[in-house]
Amino acid sequence: MNSSVKNIFELSHDIIPFKEEYKFEAKTKYVDEFLPYYKGLREDSAWYIMTEISMWSHVGTHIESPYHYIKDGADVAEIPLGNLVGECTLLDFSHLKANEGLKLDEFIKKADPIQENDIVFLRFGLSKTYRTDLSRTRPYLETEVVEWLVAKKIKCLGVDISGIEKRGIPDQPNHRLLFRNNIPLIEHLANLDQITQSRFFVVAVPIRMHGVDACPVSVIALV
Repeated sequence: MNSSVKNIFELSHDIIPFKEEYKFEAKTKYVDEFLPYYKGLREDSAWYIMTEISMWSHVGTHIESPYHYIKDGADVAEIPLGNLVGECTLLDFSHLKANEGLKLDEFIKKADPIQENDIVFLRFGLSKTYRTDLSRTRPYLETEVVEWLVAKKIKCLGVDISGIEKRGIPDQPNHRLLFRNNIPLIEHLANLDQITQSRFFVVAVPIRMHGVDACPVSVIALV
């Protein structure tokens, strides 16, 4: 590890079976219950198990690929690795209230640290509402902010809220803008309040699953 790395932060929520907003079920059985040809190879007292997992693609802290809104867009397995690893800029907008939009003029006041080819994380201070009835009560991004980020040629956007769209607007214009430009989106980030500097290194690599629009992801910050 680079000697300049002083702290490592996990920026993803734990996923707890049967307690998430979206389906996440985990059923544990002895291996020979799943695979009958193991019968006789496991002693009765042996803890030798496997877990059957059933979940939706958007459970927990998850990354969304262009395939989420574009029929022939890249799926999770096709997101370039370069979009998922690299320098990250963190901006704080935790003063915004529920249903309040982040406007371009306000965004630009804090946007100087953003460089081309950055991963960009936006903190709204609402990861504390995750797994509660308030998780959908959040600010949103004005489309002009997303247009600015696309023009800046960022490579991934992440937020600590459940979404980036204004309520009641059809067709998810912010998502479509990102995905048409092959910029993946991470929703429900956690622990951004633990990071006190605006730039750090991020690794956010999902399982390379084909034919899947989104996937839970472990997001690691090296500060």
